[in-house]
Amino acid sequence: MSNLAENDFMRENSTVSDETMNKFLAFVVEDEHYAVEVGYIKEIIGVVPITIIPQTEGYIKGIINLRGDIVPVIDVRSRFQKPEIPYNEMTCIVVVLYQDYILGLIVDGILGIYSFGEGLLSVPPSAKLSYANQFVKNIGRADDGTKLLLDLEKLIF
Repeated sequence: MSNLAENDFMRENSTVSDETMNKFLAFVVEDEHYAVEVGYIKEIIGVVPITIIPQTEGYIKGIINLRGDIVPVIDVRSRFQKPEIPYNEMTCIVVVLYQDYILGLIVDGILGIYSFGEGLLSVPPSAKLSYANQFVKNIGRADDGTKLLLDLEKLIF
């Protein structure tokens, strides 16, 4: 799955607090680095069997049973109109809690937690460079490259 210790991550991020402000979970989709705010992360799990729901958008892979909760799952790769690839040992589901929705995001792999303090965030260029850019609300600069910070509302809805 990833080098990130799953239990430590869940324990540290079980509630939104000042400690989670400006912290982001970064992940890979194809060759791009994306991130979502840590405060929205419920947990990270490996890929589990997904029940397909007929006649849904192609990027909605179906639903999973997560300890009794039925959780819809979006394949971020498909949502960004990237070619599908087989899931591997790095592929995982990032379970997010956004507003009143619990949702799983299938990503190619986890990069880790990043902090983007003042001066390290900028707004994306206004040019429509790609379809996936419509989901980006900010760009974070890190020592190992830029991370595109996703707008969960646009990604989900």
